[in-house]
Amino acid sequence: MSKILKLRSPADLIGMQGNGVISFGSGQPDLPPPKETFEGIDLTRDLRYGLIQGEVKLREALAREYAGSTAENFVITNGASEALDLIFRCWGKGQKVLMPRPYYYSYLPVVEMAGNVPVFTDLIDGRIEVEHFSKKICGCKAVLINSPSNPTGRVEAIETLKIIEKLTQKLGVYVVSDEVYKDLIYERENYHIQGDHVITVNSFSKTYCMCGVRVGYLWSADKKIVEDVCEMKTHTSMNTNLVGQDMALSAMKAPKVYIERQQQIWRERRDFIYDGLLKLGFDLWKPEGAFYVLPKCKNAREFLSLLCQEYKVITYLGEWFGAPDRLRLSYALDIKQIEEGLGRINDAMKEVKVL
Repeated sequence: MSKILKLRSPADLIGMQGNGVISFGSGQPDLPPPKETFEGIDLTRDLRYGLIQGEVKLREALAREYAGSTAENFVITNGASEALDLIFRCWGKGQKVLMPRPYYYSYLPVVEMAGNVPVFTDLIDGRIEVEHFSKKICGCKAVLINSPSNPTGRVEAIETLKIIEKLTQKLGVYVVSDEVYKDLIYERENYHIQGDHVITVNSFSKTYCMCGVRVGYLWSADKKIVEDVCEMKTHTSMNTNLVGQDMALSAMKAPKVYIERQQQIWRERRDFIYDGLLKLGFDLWKPEGAFYVLPKCKNAREFLSLLCQEYKVITYLGEWFGAPDRLRLSYALDIKQIEEGLGRINDAMKEVKVL
C-alpha cells in the first residue's frame, strides 16, 4: 500500500498532468474559447497602464447584460478570485460572513485572511435550507453564495434565491453572489439576485474557457462598494491586464450558440460520470450546473493517495471544501478520459474500503 499523502490544499495537486495522468482535479474547461476571442488585440495600446476600474468598452458591454446598469457599476478584476478578495478586505476586519457548507475551497481563506469571521449554514441535499440560513444570518455583514456550486454542481431554486434576496435586504446584509458558472446551467436560466445590497462576482474563465487569462469582474449598485474596491485595487494589482480585457470583450461577441453547444457537452459528460459513479456504488448528488460531482467516500485521504500514486488519477479531498468523507471530481475532460478514469477508480476500490 502506498503511503498516505500529506496534502494541505489543491495547490499540491494543481498542474499534475502528462505521463498517463487523468485529472479529475482542477476545474479548468478543456474546450476551446470562441474564435472571436483572438480578434481585436492591440499590443501597441495594451502594453500601457489602464484604468483601475477596467476599460470602458468592456464595462459598457457588460452593462448591456445587466438590466438598469451602466459601466460605473462594474470593476474589472484579475479573475473572480481578486474580486472576492477585494470585497472582503474593503469592509475591514471582524465582520461575520455567512457561507453555505460545502463551499468552494478558497472562500474560507479569503474571508479569514481579510480578518473576517466565517459562519456556516450546512446544505441539505446540496442546497440551502432556508430556515437554518435565516437563523444563522443574524449579525452577519454579508452572505457568500455560489450557484451553480463548486463543489456540488447544484443550482439553488429560484424561490430560495428570492427569499435570500428579500431577507438580506430587510436585514441590511450584503449578498456576495459568485456566479462564475451562471452560463453552465443545464436545467433553467440563471436568476440574477437584485438590489443595492447585492454584489455579483463573475468571470470569463468558465463561460469562454479562458481561465489563464485571469479576467473577472464585480457588479454592484452600491457606488461606495465600487469606489472602495477601486481604491484598494489601486494599491495592490492596479489595472487588470489590457490584453485579457481585449480578449474578454471580443469573446462576448461570440454567437449564443457557442454557449449552447458548451452546455450540451457538459450535460453529456455530467450524465456519463454521474451514471458511472452510481454504478460503482457511490452516493452523490446529481449536478444541475458547473462541472463537478461530490460523491461520499470513506477513507477519502487514503483513497485519494492510492489513486494518485498507483493509478495516476487526481481527485480533490472533500475536506478542503468543508465536506469530510467525500471526494470532489471535475468532469472538465472528454468522455474517453472519464471512462478510463472511472475504470481505474473501480480497480482501486478493491484495495481501499470507500463505500
